[in-house]
Amino acid sequence: MFTKLKDLMVSTDASLLETITAISAGARQIALVVDADNKLLGTVTDGDVRRGLLRGLTLEAGVTEIMNTSPTTATESDDPREVIEKAIPRSIHQVPVLGDDGSVIGLITETDLVQQDVTTTPVVLMAGGKGVRLYPLTADVPKPMLKIGDTPILEIIIRKLQAQGFRDIYISVNYLANLIEDHVKDGSWLGVKVTYLHEDQPLGTAGAMGQLRGKLTEPFVVMNSDLLTNVDLRQLVRFHKKAGAKATLGVREYQFQIPYGVVNIEGTEVESISEKPIHRSMVSAGIYTLDPWALELVPEGEYCDMPTLLDKMRAEGEKVAAFPIHESWLDIGRHDDLDQARSNQEHWLDY
Repeated sequence: MFTKLKDLMVSTDASLLETITAISAGARQIALVVDADNKLLGTVTDGDVRRGLLRGLTLEAGVTEIMNTSPTTATESDDPREVIEKAIPRSIHQVPVLGDDGSVIGLITETDLVQQDVTTTPVVLMAGGKGVRLYPLTADVPKPMLKIGDTPILEIIIRKLQAQGFRDIYISVNYLANLIEDHVKDGSWLGVKVTYLHEDQPLGTAGAMGQLRGKLTEPFVVMNSDLLTNVDLRQLVRFHKKAGAKATLGVREYQFQIPYGVVNIEGTEVESISEKPIHRSMVSAGIYTLDPWALELVPEGEYCDMPTLLDKMRAEGEKVAAFPIHESWLDIGRHDDLDQARSNQEHWLDY
């Protein structure tokens, strides 16, 4: 029974951002909404957060807008394994344990009682780019091999995948491919099997996948190899299958503030003035799940980027879903991003 409950607890005054922080800190995909006496008022799961973000809620929204006020609970006398075995068929994977006064005294989770199986889902890592924006660092080192501490970015990604149960990994290589292959080899020393997709010329973020046509029989994950993230990709795959989509795109909220007052004008008349407004958009996180059918739309040996592939799928009338990623995520595309990753290396090197 999970006992580090304080990490999971938030008050009804908490924002979505504070709730996400609690979910991440507790590492159990749930936050517990409690009163001053630690009595349970509701729960917020990882899925509740993602559905709230898809509804358009911002990170400043209140936790009460997404919390489940009637969660399944257990008592201290209940058998934990029986509790989870009854809950899982209802898609419940965490059950708070309450004392006689309604206060939270424990948490039963599937991950604590049921060992995670190795997944057969393949993963494709795109590692063929030149990393021009990181020159001169990438003049003689491919971007995925730049180090955070003593560990290359690509190795960090693979170790995180291995920890989540992924074993079948494809890596597309082009620029300085020998340096990647010399380090990763066949992947066995990292606990995975690695197969290389060689590009004779740059083929874009999707082009190398044409080599996999007819070779994959189940949905697979595609990920840029310059990303550091703590998202559990098994959740992405489950979301994809449940959504009945042919493709699922990982998305993140991006916001920026205009440093001026924005004036809305109708003709010559000022309608309104917004002082330094914040604009929010959902942007691609560089992580995808695709059905094998998608490979039929990738021309083998020709350039194809991921937005073009997804547009082709939509043009065929197929569903492309969005999976909000609220976990820590960093695209290492610029020197500032690399400096940020290196200054917080303990966070990223936690497998």
